[in-house]
Amino acid sequence: MSTLRQQAPTLEERDTVLAVPGMHCAGCMSKVERRLGTMPGVEAARVNLSARMVTVRHEPGLPVRSLVEALEDIGFEAQDRTDKAFERVSAVRPLLAPLAVAGFAAMNVMLLSVSVWSGAEGTTREMFHWLSALIAVPAIAFAGRPFFASAWKALRKWQTNMDVPISLGVLIATGLSLYETATHGKHAWFDGALMLLTFLLAGRVLDAMMRDRARAGVDALLSQAAQGALVVAADGTTQWHAAGDLTLGMTMRVATGERLAADGTIIKGDSRFDQSLLTGESDPIALGEGEKVLAGTLNLGSPVDVRVAQVGHDTTLAEIARLMEASTQNRSRYVRVADRAARLYAPAVHSLAALTVIGWLIAGASVYQALVIGVAVLIITCPCALGLAVPVAQVVASGALMRAGIMVKDGSALERLAGIDRALLDKTGTLTLGRPVPDPVALDALEKDDAAVALALASHSRHPMSRGLQAALSRRGIVPAPLETVTERAGEGVFAMCRGVEVALRRPESAGTSAVTLVIGDAPVRLLPFSDQLRPDANEALGRLAASGVTASILSGDRVEAVGEVARSTGLTGIGGALPADKQAMVGRLRNAGHKVLMVGDGLNDGPALAAADASMAPGSASDVGLQAADFVFVQDSLLALPRAVATARKTMAVVRQNFTLSIVYNVIAVPLAIAGLVTPLIAALAMSGSSLLVVANSLRLARATNLGAGR
Repeated sequence: MSTLRQQAPTLEERDTVLAVPGMHCAGCMSKVERRLGTMPGVEAARVNLSARMVTVRHEPGLPVRSLVEALEDIGFEAQDRTDKAFERVSAVRPLLAPLAVAGFAAMNVMLLSVSVWSGAEGTTREMFHWLSALIAVPAIAFAGRPFFASAWKALRKWQTNMDVPISLGVLIATGLSLYETATHGKHAWFDGALMLLTFLLAGRVLDAMMRDRARAGVDALLSQAAQGALVVAADGTTQWHAAGDLTLGMTMRVATGERLAADGTIIKGDSRFDQSLLTGESDPIALGEGEKVLAGTLNLGSPVDVRVAQVGHDTTLAEIARLMEASTQNRSRYVRVADRAARLYAPAVHSLAALTVIGWLIAGASVYQALVIGVAVLIITCPCALGLAVPVAQVVASGALMRAGIMVKDGSALERLAGIDRALLDKTGTLTLGRPVPDPVALDALEKDDAAVALALASHSRHPMSRGLQAALSRRGIVPAPLETVTERAGEGVFAMCRGVEVALRRPESAGTSAVTLVIGDAPVRLLPFSDQLRPDANEALGRLAASGVTASILSGDRVEAVGEVARSTGLTGIGGALPADKQAMVGRLRNAGHKVLMVGDGLNDGPALAAADASMAPGSASDVGLQAADFVFVQDSLLALPRAVATARKTMAVVRQNFTLSIVYNVIAVPLAIAGLVTPLIAALAMSGSSLLVVANSLRLARATNLGAGR
């Protein structure tokens, strides 16, 4: 089975995303991937069942129409998602009317059946049978359309799918019931056919609701981007442009209270920005000239001019949305089991039902009785529960993690993360925030006027320490002092005049010290030390990892002294000065020793180790390489994302195992009873649908998995 690589396509390849609304189970996924994977020019295909999309990596010369026709050959309609006419349609809406009709008709036919079960005879029983037929036949024709249409599309291409035996069971049960009614027989199975459709549709509606909910997070995120921006022309005039019409190099004027329509760099002004949409942090961030701002962030302060750097699908907001949309299953061990079972299902069930009918005929049963038992076998063996066992659990868990600020790029990573017993953590940007922060005690010692000078000087530099000082003083409500003749000298600092006095923010004389000095005229020089703070809740998070059986250690390319300081603060062992190859080799050694390794890193030098580990995680601030290689991305500052993800993954796999057990136990008990003739089509419909609903209900428990896993 083909799956896409994590890497981006090469120049000789392109990715095409097709919408395939007819996919609804593991068998559909397997069939679509196998058909596309055998096409000349196609390198790989991966289905996203939650979004009902398939991403195909292929040669540029292969027409998209060929991919669409290949899917039509196996009974699936497809549409190029890049087509501007494409509109995402809810998977729930088309099922609601059939469900309502099936449910209403089933209730009425069941009421009529009560009289027959109670012993009605003669013309009374016949009248109730005919009334049931008048209600049931139109209702079955309407409510069964999703199954009949899917089955016919497969059969006319000489294919089969899960809807074929379902359709056969419903149609044969309805035909036998009409025959029984017309020949004044005692039994009719209209109620069983309607109950089967009702429960099948109810299960599919629940499944579709969860898929829509999983996609709703992506749609809601993308909807937060502004629909357009006021663009400043070279002559100073302004004109409104829709977001899709923005191009690189344009200058957006973002007013107070507006959201940004594209990523860019501030070229005029400074302000405070609410980035909670992207990072989950509620505190506004102060940004000024030369600093990057992101689409979807809200300008809370003064108007700013922003030069557009990324637009459309290239913005950070769109990239996060893509990570979210790719959050459903790849090919885990459990999905492969479900795929194989679904692939063998149709021929096995058809053969079993045929053998059952033949066996009963040989045993002396009438054709009618043998067909009724065969219908019960067809209905009761429907593997909907097996097909839902993995994807529903992964969808619900991925949605729960998404709400907790953790994007799951690969659903199969939940299985791998559940088994980890070692965690290797990078230091800067992973264990720490990666942002130099001034010592609050040193800031407290500054006079207000001195702090105003420090803020004014810091605002004229893009150095990380200057930005950290600017952010810290701005949060304290300091107003910058007026400066004149401001200059910045590379490697030295920022120099200016303030009210006729020379002032400067410069590096200390002692090299290597994480600090800056504030010089104001002849006053004593003030030393402002900096440190890269640990992420919030770091020690609590590490404690939770240890309690769950995961041994963590630091693996960093930073100086040994800096790593040692963080190691002492966290109680972890640490290795400093590690090159990218060293990190990758360490992961390899641990895996060869039998450990399951989680790598957490954010930098370019972490890419090889992230790709080599059993599971990998990166903060949202990571480099493009880190984001691409990682299985999980967390966007909040708190390090509790690590134990939360591990706990959720373990709960998910426990639920998957429970779902498989439920499906297997159901079939072991139900199938022999059906073959023995002890189950009517009505009871078969109730049993089969009940098993599917049980799997869905069991998976829904994962909706709160992150809260439980976090211990909050």
